[in-house]
Amino acid sequence: MKSGFLILFSLLLLSVCLLPVYSSSPPPSNNISSSSECPMDLNYVLRIPWSTGDCKNPANSKANPQVPPTVMDNSSSSSSSSSSSGNGGKCCQTLLSLYGIGLAERLKATNGFNLPNLETSVSCLNDFQSKLNKLSLSPDLTSTCFDPLQFVTSPNVCASIQTTQDWVKALGPSTVLDTACKPDLTDLTACDACVAAGLQIQSKLIGIDGNKSHSVSCFYFSILYAAGVVNEFGPQSNAAISCIFNLQVKPKKKHTALRFGLAGAGSAVFVMILLLVLYVWWVQKRRKYESSELRLGEMESRPRMRPNTVSIWFKIHELEKATENFSSKNFIGRGGFGIVYKGTLSDGTVVAVKRVIESDFEGNDEFCNEVEIISNLKHRNLVPLRGCCVTDEDENGGQGDSHRYLVYDYMPNGNLEDHLFSTVEGGSRKPPLTWPQRKNIILDVAKGLAYLHYGVKPAIYHRDIKATNILLDADMRGRVADFGLAKQSREGQSHLTTRVAGTHGYLAPEYALYGQLTEKSDVYSFGVVILEIMCGRKALDLSSGSARAFLITDWAWSLLKSGKIEEILDPCLVKNEDSETANPKGIMERFVQVGILCAHVMVALRPTIMDALKMLEGDIEVPEIPDRPAPLLHPSFQGGDDNGFSKSPAWSAFELNSGEMLR
Repeated sequence: MKSGFLILFSLLLLSVCLLPVYSSSPPPSNNISSSSECPMDLNYVLRIPWSTGDCKNPANSKANPQVPPTVMDNSSSSSSSSSSSGNGGKCCQTLLSLYGIGLAERLKATNGFNLPNLETSVSCLNDFQSKLNKLSLSPDLTSTCFDPLQFVTSPNVCASIQTTQDWVKALGPSTVLDTACKPDLTDLTACDACVAAGLQIQSKLIGIDGNKSHSVSCFYFSILYAAGVVNEFGPQSNAAISCIFNLQVKPKKKHTALRFGLAGAGSAVFVMILLLVLYVWWVQKRRKYESSELRLGEMESRPRMRPNTVSIWFKIHELEKATENFSSKNFIGRGGFGIVYKGTLSDGTVVAVKRVIESDFEGNDEFCNEVEIISNLKHRNLVPLRGCCVTDEDENGGQGDSHRYLVYDYMPNGNLEDHLFSTVEGGSRKPPLTWPQRKNIILDVAKGLAYLHYGVKPAIYHRDIKATNILLDADMRGRVADFGLAKQSREGQSHLTTRVAGTHGYLAPEYALYGQLTEKSDVYSFGVVILEIMCGRKALDLSSGSARAFLITDWAWSLLKSGKIEEILDPCLVKNEDSETANPKGIMERFVQVGILCAHVMVALRPTIMDALKMLEGDIEVPEIPDRPAPLLHPSFQGGDDNGFSKSPAWSAFELNSGEMLR
């Protein structure tokens, strides 16, 4: 399969090389005098061990360059056909691929597919020829093979694409090319997939443009975009050179590789020693100023990166400007540990600024260390933390109480609770979440928790998983937020604390009663969130008075044990059942069962978050839900028809033996 793609790939590349794309006029000479400097660094021509064999014979490089082989195949002139199929055509194809590496590097740096003007194009081709001269190649290769106009930016080719912004506007932010050409393409299967994706994108671009004569240019753009933007190893990587540009690379001789290896090892040792000396000197120098710098809270006039971190220290006046001095119209919400405002930074980035009112951190050093932990967590299902601000100034500019702020990426769709329970003007409910949205949110939260528990060392326990701490991005995908309560724990150990943080209704019994914090504590809270999403009811309902108070876990448990699991589901889910989905009701009931299992009162009977995720995705079966300890089987469960009961059995947890609860 790859050979077929590469033949077509080579023909199209050759067509780009030989066809004057931007003008029907004769190609101007590359020797046009130009004072413009080439913006591309073409020294890679001398570094990459590309095969120069096809360009060694000067006579062969002068084959008719103006007619692509695909055109000549249909020509009646056999002599022309034969001349273009010789080494001259192969040489021009090789040189175009080699030159394309530089254009892809420039695309990566500037987002521009071509050069700005003819003068710059001529300058770059002259520079390219000078590099070829150093390899003892013919001095007129570029003038023979290329028309400088074909590398000049023009709106008159391939869907009017000139920049990557034009590309996204035409094709959208993501295409098959973005996935197929991203990995290491030295694998033949991966390379075939990338080439096939390039041909598919070429076809789409031709359809958008409407002019089939631009097909060569469209494929040319697909190659540059795949190498310069998509492939994670870059245009000069072996993957891009061998697959995307189809260049033959000469194998290195073993003794040459050994010499370079020994020289490189020696250089590496020298550099490491030098860096070690510089690091020791830097640490000693920094220690002299660190304490005074922290005490005075000195910062740059603009946001600056903290050393060796990804978080930003913001200055208070920047946050005041972003939030219009923390105006009430920018108020988003209030949580147990802070007030959140919407803000816009000077670069136009929309953020959420949280003023921390209460936290576990006694000093600013501990608070900043926690910020470093949080800001280094990178996962698509976590709300990114951009940085923080710590100030000791009062409103008049003097010394005052310390104020702490956290700056997060702004989530435009608010939190999960707003969509499950909040009302809009007039008292009506917001549009209910659809089944696909609820399913995605549950899976997103599970993946975010799995990352916190297993993706970082040591593990991080959130301690306050609830609907208001699950934010929704522009695509209505769930992101776990508010790591102000996050605590790191040694692997395999629980965390005992005298300060229980969390929200009633979501707290695991062993954590609420005995302060024992484990990964299973987060799993319990996650189970409660699943039930809220699937049932459309709050975790703890006190709206009818204490006589009718109940926990959602008890209510769902009672219906499950009485064989009425379908009554647990939110009525709008059953009413709007998606007929195109295979057995959606069965899948929804599986999600409910996983929620009940995760919120089991006994720690040992709850699954890990990884196992819960596998159950939700259907990779493993949900086991039979085990019974609860006897004290929880309150007589009010026996009826099963009432949605509220005189005394919630959850309160009976206080009567359990501690050993039974924690085992």
